[in-house]
Amino acid sequence: MAKVPSCEVVLVRHAHSTANLKGILAGRDNRVGLSPRGKIEAEELATLLQSSEFDAIYSSPLRRCRETIAPLLARRAQKVEFLDGLIEMEYGRWSGKSLPLLAKEDLWKTIQSRPSTVRFPGGESFSEMSVRANQAVLAQSSGKRRILVVSHGDVIKSIVAFHLGLTLDLFQRIAIDPASVSTIRLPASQIIQVNSTAHLSRGAAGPKAKRDRFTLGGGEGRK
Repeated sequence: MAKVPSCEVVLVRHAHSTANLKGILAGRDNRVGLSPRGKIEAEELATLLQSSEFDAIYSSPLRRCRETIAPLLARRAQKVEFLDGLIEMEYGRWSGKSLPLLAKEDLWKTIQSRPSTVRFPGGESFSEMSVRANQAVLAQSSGKRRILVVSHGDVIKSIVAFHLGLTLDLFQRIAIDPASVSTIRLPASQIIQVNSTAHLSRGAAGPKAKRDRFTLGGGEGRK
């Protein structure tokens, strides 16, 4: 029996955004770009990844992901393909609102404990997001040795959870910080690393670093 070739999938969350800075749930607002901190993180990501070979680079089409990958693309002659399957969750009427205010909504507790049952008002369900994101990664990894995927916190959490064999209701246990790197080897679903931030100048703060408790959308990450 022929051995199925493996593909290393490198998952990068977009760098710190202006919405992260303001504590706002950005959703699919394409006006949201990187914060000053995020621009530094994007350069640090480029330094980390510039020597790696990728058969293909895929990204969410939203501005904050485009700005995250831009410094890397400036250093190498390679194109990026923008995939709708990697786009941020459609949060519907929750988009653009303050996370501390949203945390007071009754739906918030369900989002944290049973996200598989949640559909955002006027928006997408967690289950729909997980299915389209995982389908996109599985489809694009076929026949390739290594690919780079740039996306969003909740999207990457759902991909990691799927390959860990976790139900969607447990995916909130996974932390995916801005500009973090997670790596999975397919089709074996081997988890190489999750939420690595050692390449960031503020990323080695260690376990005592304060974390944002507003995890919807992936949260702000380490302070």
